[in-house]
Amino acid sequence: MAVDKSRQDSHRVAISGDVEVSAYLEIAEERRGEQPQEEPEEQFGAEREVVAVVDFGSQYSWLIARRVRECRVYCEVVPHDAPWESVASLQPKGFILSGSPASVCDAGAPMAPAYVYESSLPVLGICYGMQLIAHQLGGKVAPGVKHEYGLAILHQNSVDTPLFAGLPLEMPVWMSHGDWIEEMPPGFTSLAYTDNSPIAAMGNDRGIIGLQFHPEVAHTPQGKDILQNFLYRICGCSGTWTPGSFVVESIERIKNQVGTGKVICALSGGVDSAVVATLIHRAIGNQLTCIFVNTGLLRREEAERINNTFQKNMRMNMVYVDASERFLTRLSGVVDPEDKRHIIGEEFVKVFEEEAAKIGRVDFLAQGTLYPDVIESAFTGSRVVATIKTHHNVGGLPSVMNLALVEPLRYLFKDEVREVGLALGLPEEMVYRQPFPGPGLAIRIIGEVTKERLEIVRAADWIVMNEIKKANLYRQLWQSFAVLTPLRSVGVMGDSRTYGYMVAVRAVTSEDAMTADWARLPYDLLARISSRIVNEVPEINRVVYDISSKPPSTIEWE
Repeated sequence: MAVDKSRQDSHRVAISGDVEVSAYLEIAEERRGEQPQEEPEEQFGAEREVVAVVDFGSQYSWLIARRVRECRVYCEVVPHDAPWESVASLQPKGFILSGSPASVCDAGAPMAPAYVYESSLPVLGICYGMQLIAHQLGGKVAPGVKHEYGLAILHQNSVDTPLFAGLPLEMPVWMSHGDWIEEMPPGFTSLAYTDNSPIAAMGNDRGIIGLQFHPEVAHTPQGKDILQNFLYRICGCSGTWTPGSFVVESIERIKNQVGTGKVICALSGGVDSAVVATLIHRAIGNQLTCIFVNTGLLRREEAERINNTFQKNMRMNMVYVDASERFLTRLSGVVDPEDKRHIIGEEFVKVFEEEAAKIGRVDFLAQGTLYPDVIESAFTGSRVVATIKTHHNVGGLPSVMNLALVEPLRYLFKDEVREVGLALGLPEEMVYRQPFPGPGLAIRIIGEVTKERLEIVRAADWIVMNEIKKANLYRQLWQSFAVLTPLRSVGVMGDSRTYGYMVAVRAVTSEDAMTADWARLPYDLLARISSRIVNEVPEINRVVYDISSKPPSTIEWE
């Protein structure tokens, strides 16, 4: 449903946490020009403690953000070339400079913006970030005599520093660098060293600190303590970022964003959309209508369960739309996974707009977009970040939309969403439901999506999930599912030759989907899964187990 032009000025583009819509989604220029921006106080809340992670293209920038959040301090990853106006709206209490695949010795290497040093705020440089501090403040960085990768022992100097308060004088740390600090900038003191790095940590009396090692990775056991010391003892944070505070703040922000407008929510039954719907319902009540679209790409019995759960238990306005044939028609003949994602994203928006037209006046579309979705789709705004894959609710949206977006979870990781869900009082079985991709089974079928292939993968997936739950492993796994490959192989059943499909079973462990490791499922469990699939799904005669980690693979196959 198109928003009347006469009413457009009264509605804001409701994007939780963003200052500019163009940072993640290209909406028509005329519409973007008519939407007023949120004031910093409305956007972030006057009481929030924020630390900005300045990203130089490191694969660990998101992990730094996670570790900071674990210390109950809110943070956001900002590109190294972000203008001060956008960063200032965060009202940061400090900066963390990330690592980078670049070298400060190279021409054109990304530099920290001047405002980082001119702000008089504490700064923590990690690896490349430390080298930047040295390079930009008058020190000297040079290629190391030898590279330092892996574990090293950090030895504190006798200098008393709050960064290492309460920590042992010697600690194992994780190194990953080729350059080193040859000469510190004026006013800096060496805080620690390793056998290969004479200056493994340095700092000055202005709260600018550099670490050659990576405190954010698990291989630095005291890394979280070091980060917490920086946040609490140097930045002056007190740890106010909690699920409860997020709920209160989000409800208030949604009220301010939506006003008297009407919202439709893309309800899927997963924890993300459930939390989004609950937050918005608490903020604006019956101004929210949840729309559940049966795309025909869902798992067995999922549509029925979702419909019953939300209508009976959540007591929200809900519309059920069966668009199965519509999505299958759009996907006919489509093989490329990115095309699938874009088609599904576009079709979702069209369905919502059509349903909005039936409802009446509707101004906003709510979605459960999470921070990993934004990062992987390279919509953080940084030009040094590569797109891994497009998420249908981020990059899969059309460039022109008739509904503004409300995305209250846009800057949360999955485990944070679950904490918020529990704080909202949602049942554990809903909160801890394994993630299911927005494009559904379309990206668990390699190649063209057809009704026959959907039924095959549904049957195999049902068996995988059933056996995983019977083994009491469901909550221990991030995701577990079946993938239908286009490969066929010769097999023998009874005395007959078969030429059936090969199915891959995927089970991974993870904290946030940014990295994942393949799950070491018991052999007898794998045997049961394989036996049941080939015996109960006649089109399949071969089952393989995916033992790839992320990276280099992704969790989903497409």
